[in-house]
Amino acid sequence: MAVVQDNKTHHQDPLHGITLKTVVTELREHFGWEELANQINIKCFKINPSINSSLKFLRKTPWARQKVERLYLKMVG
Repeated sequence: MAVVQDNKTHHQDPLHGITLKTVVTELREHFGWEELANQINIKCFKINPSINSSLKFLRKTPWARQKVERLYLKMVG
């Protein structure tokens, strides 16, 4: 039996359709690594930062990903 997802759920999620790579890339372009590290105190933004290392860390660290997503929504909001 297939599970049908409610389309309203997708429309209520402000990050629906936006990849984590897009989020990190746009934050880096807007703030730069140094200010991004000041905004969110995580090592992947402070020591030898890169998009790929940040994505690897954020994909396995939910609390850090939530902080990044909140900052992104604040930036674009």
